[in-house]
Amino acid sequence: MATETSQTLDRGLQVLRVLAEAQSGLTITELATRLAVNRTVVYRLVATLEQHALVRRDSHARLHVGLGVLHLASAVQPVLREMAVPVLRSLAEAAGCTAHLTVADGDEALALAVVEPSWTDFHVSYRVGARHPLAQGAAGKAILMLRDTASAHFAVTAGELQAGARGLAAPVRGVEGLEASVGIVTLGKLDVEKVGPMVAAAATEVAKRLA
Repeated sequence: MATETSQTLDRGLQVLRVLAEAQSGLTITELATRLAVNRTVVYRLVATLEQHALVRRDSHARLHVGLGVLHLASAVQPVLREMAVPVLRSLAEAAGCTAHLTVADGDEALALAVVEPSWTDFHVSYRVGARHPLAQGAAGKAILMLRDTASAHFAVTAGELQAGARGLAAPVRGVEGLEASVGIVTLGKLDVEKVGPMVAAAATEVAKRLA
């Protein structure tokens, strides 16, 4: 038997999705056209979402995703950390490198969870909350693979964020709405053939836990 769903809720979620993809915002008419829904219906949906700060209007009356979405997103981060940390711990111990889960935050990469190996003489100290451009560093470049549907399994960089540091990261694929990567960073020699598959497997395991 087919599962019953709420058409109004579904349309409200479609509004948020469409606005999230429209960087310059949309008018009511443009939004109604994209949703193939009557303008009156869109007015009601937008008015409700505005009350919850999920939609906002700019000075030109164009609609954008509201700041209320940030509060919802911030509540998801602890869940992501909880799911990822055991995988990162295993990766850090096996590779002897600092392991991390990084997510896209606009045009920046945000370190959401970091685990350092317990047995090495030295390792890279990588701070939770650290940010850098997506186009720099292995973690960001792995996330960009998701946007470009690249077939490569992981990205490798050297010295892009810190002199002497080498990074390797793999995209977390198959989790709708999530742009993330799992990676390692080290100041020592990086055996790509050995560590690459380990990082890719860790990224796959994180995806399974979040599915």
